[in-house]
Amino acid sequence: MYSEKVMDHFEHPRNVGEIENASGVGTVGNAKCGDIMRIFLDIDDDGIIRDVKFKTFGCGAAVATSSMATELVKGKTVNEAMQVTNKAVMEALDGLPPVKVHCSLLAEEAIHAALWDYAQKKGIVIEGLEKPKSDIHEGEEQEEEEY
Repeated sequence: MYSEKVMDHFEHPRNVGEIENASGVGTVGNAKCGDIMRIFLDIDDDGIIRDVKFKTFGCGAAVATSSMATELVKGKTVNEAMQVTNKAVMEALDGLPPVKVHCSLLAEEAIHAALWDYAQKKGIVIEGLEKPKSDIHEGEEQEEEEY
């Protein structure tokens, strides 16, 4: 069901923990499945992500996508980190089962939320970055209630 890479990142997650005085911290969740992901970024004066850590409460796929997402942004510029999509996370993990695709979306959103926090603290605008939702299903409740 899961690829070897997913299992490896679940059983041996990279970059677990917190960064004190992080440049940016992003927390997102998915109320439907109960996953919560927090990403911590340490960004230097040149806009390079020097360190990244995560804490995730959720299933194995949520842990694996968090771990892979941190690997994909470490050492990158802020703008390069903006290009890390849920699709890139899934491809780096050699795929996810359809019912777990939302975990990769959570990882992308957590990165964006941490970048948003960084931009707010620095008083800068990051091109293409929008204010994050605290729950990736925010705004869907209205649609569901209409049926």
